Amino acid sequence: MSAPDTNLETQKSRHRGPLGGMAIILTFAGILLLALLVWTFFNGLEPGGTDAQIDGRTGAAVESE
Repeated sequence: MSAPDTNLETQKSRHRGPLGGMAIILTFAGILLLALLVWTFFNGLEPGGTDAQIDGRTGAAVESE
């Protein structure tokens, strides 16, 4: 069933605040996602975790710096 008395202009004004809040949250989430991608890109280039790394070409253990 639909509402018997709908006023679109009143509904627009009532929903302006929540829709604006959702837009702000989505913008903030997009900025956080972009920051995560940049951070992952710059920190993911360095091998780490052990003192010796395996050289992919020869298979020999190489001391990390």
